Amino acid sequence: MPDQMCRVSDSPPLPMNHDNIKEKIIVREIVMEIEIAPGCRYFPDFLNQAAQQKLLEHIQKALLKAPLFQPTMPKTGKPFSVAMSNMGTLGWVSDKVQGYRYQETHPTTRQNWPPIPSTLLALWDDLTDFSLLPEACLINYYDAKARMGLHRDADEQNLQAPIMSLSLGDKAQFRLGGLKRSDPTRTFFLSSGDILILEPPMRIAYHGIDRVIAGASRLLAQGGRYNLTMRRITPDR
Repeated sequence: MPDQMCRVSDSPPLPMNHDNIKEKIIVREIVMEIEIAPGCRYFPDFLNQAAQQKLLEHIQKALLKAPLFQPTMPKTGKPFSVAMSNMGTLGWVSDKVQGYRYQETHPTTRQNWPPIPSTLLALWDDLTDFSLLPEACLINYYDAKARMGLHRDADEQNLQAPIMSLSLGDKAQFRLGGLKRSDPTRTFFLSSGDILILEPPMRIAYHGIDRVIAGASRLLAQGGRYNLTMRRITPDR
């Protein structure tokens, strides 16, 4: 990645500004930030093993209330290869009839989504410059065969808010494009504990997951990979 800019900091993350965040996540003593492109910031190996295990426990607890489901494509009804759930006041879903959308309840249980853990809100507060907290945290589970085609996240009303993505479990090959589907793409690997942030001008850049490297991590007993994606949905207010 010849156009990277790398910053290494010995200082702890910035202090939190939001009173409702109670708990901070454990991170590395030395934090490395890589600018893949303007608006795409990559923090490799950001979460240490204890932090990864703690987040995994939060996910497992959330999935007891909001179990993984299989979204389907609009119009065709073709199932995604990725299973998913959500945390937050809103969650992303998709089906043949109503298509892509955010809603307050799980599509199967009809119950509200579990809240976003304070540890994740603290990370958002530390690493983004955005004044409002995320309303949705997507939980995507990839097994060894799962993929995510090139797409952009544009279902939100607020496209100025960043997207923060956290990887847990097996390594995945991430593909990043530009603002047009025809733009050139580049690939790099996301490993367990990595964080990636997309913000303007790359907030609506095309991206996807080409493949998962089975066995790259022992964090998940069943293998595979969780990707947590935090988003602000509604406009500033």
